[in-house]
Amino acid sequence: MTALIVLAVLVAVIFLLFGAAKLFALAPMRERAAHAGFSVGAYRVIGALEIAGAAGLLLGLAVPVLGFLAGVGLLLLLAGALVTHVRNRDRGSDLVPALGCAALVVGYLVVLGVSA
Repeated sequence: MTALIVLAVLVAVIFLLFGAAKLFALAPMRERAAHAGFSVGAYRVIGALEIAGAAGLLLGLAVPVLGFLAGVGLLLLLAGALVTHVRNRDRGSDLVPALGCAALVVGYLVVLGVSA
């Protein structure tokens, strides 16, 4: 159970921070949105989804099905991020954050499944 709590909080904090940066349209996020071919409004929607996913992971500590659904949703967002990076022919180092977050979310889902 401790591993589940640690992973849920870690992943939630990561997505809360990145989601808030997108939602508030901070300058670096506006630049990333333009580079990715998204409007600032679309990037804000992605940020809101990231925040919702973070909340779902934390709620999943009490209601595991919510955590599972949030984890799957975050993986879908990360798949979209990877597709966008590949489409834009970004360097391999630009893929590392999305791949690292995906690994953490998969780890969370595995631990969630084991503890269920």
